[in-house]
Amino acid sequence: MNDRLHAFEAIDNFRDYGDYATAAGRRVRAGGLLRSGHHARASDADLERLKGFDLGAVIDLRRPGERRDQPSRRPDGFDALVIEGGIDDGADAPHIAFLKTEDLTPASGRRFMERTYRSLPFDASHIDVFSRYFHSLGDQDRPVLVHCAAGKDRTGFLAALTHHLLGVHRDDMVEDYLLTNTAVDLVGRAPSIARQLHKMTGRVASDDAVVAFLGVEPAYLEAAFAEVEARHGSLDAYLAQALGVDAALRARIEARLSA
Repeated sequence: MNDRLHAFEAIDNFRDYGDYATAAGRRVRAGGLLRSGHHARASDADLERLKGFDLGAVIDLRRPGERRDQPSRRPDGFDALVIEGGIDDGADAPHIAFLKTEDLTPASGRRFMERTYRSLPFDASHIDVFSRYFHSLGDQDRPVLVHCAAGKDRTGFLAALTHHLLGVHRDDMVEDYLLTNTAVDLVGRAPSIARQLHKMTGRVASDDAVVAFLGVEPAYLEAAFAEVEARHGSLDAYLAQALGVDAALRARIEARLSA
């Protein structure tokens, strides 16, 4: 197993996204940046293992309805700052609406994912939580964990944006983003996921469609970055203008997370 990946019984896609070289000739500190899928199904053994990470903050990127349907389990003595948000409009999450209404093919899945990534950086609730996440990186010294439902899209974009801020090379950023496909073993799990989708929606999806929808591809992240650059001119301008990550905050984050 890749040494970035941490195996849990019932927490998917848990991994360290630190320990990369930076353009400044330094290295992102290992163990300070963690990411995963949701913790609603965490076993007692998983919770005991989580204690060992001594988390200082947990950023939950899920919508209020997602958190309500699958509330997080916490270890005994959990004292980390929890950052969450979202607009509780009662509507299905976009991926659920897609699964219920659109053709479940590889092509439609990829179109949906690229469309989702183009809008993801500009959702008002995302901007709020992303901003608070970056402030948490600059304000305390314990590890920070970010997750959404599967830990791949909202989490993947935010992790990549963090890598950009810290000066991680784009190739390493994309490689880290694509680790979801290894961590989750989508090809092996596709048949069972397809059966779950059929039970949930009454519709049939091929294994290839499941992999396209539930996996990640470089084009998805590239779509998000291209839209950010089109609207703000650069990722740095987005960080400053949309998320309030000014020079002083960047310096604190770099000092805390670079070795």
